[in-house]
Amino acid sequence: MSLDLPSPIAAYVAANACLDLDGMLRPFAADAVAFDMGKSRQGHAELRTWFEEEVIAVKAIFTPDSARHENGQVVVEGPAHGDFKGSPIRFTYRFTLQNDAIKALEITA
Repeated sequence: MSLDLPSPIAAYVAANACLDLDGMLRPFAADAVAFDMGKSRQGHAELRTWFEEEVIAVKAIFTPDSARHENGQVVVEGPAHGDFKGSPIRFTYRFTLQNDAIKALEITA
């Protein structure tokens, strides 16, 4: 299924599909914040470490199958597959966009 995602989100998803660390980081604002598994990370340095440890290391690839706008956010849902316990797991990604960049991301299972 092809989704009509805003360009920063589409760029993130495409880079994630290739496990391209720099490509995954590029759509995020310099001061972006991400919330995942009870932890927050802010700025490119912390996001890079998070991607290295929690995405690249376990080859976690998110494959969105639905998207909607809700309360000023873009909510994208789908499974993530990889070398981690319980794979695949269905996730909800809540993106906040600002100035054509990802300003915030909250991930829940």
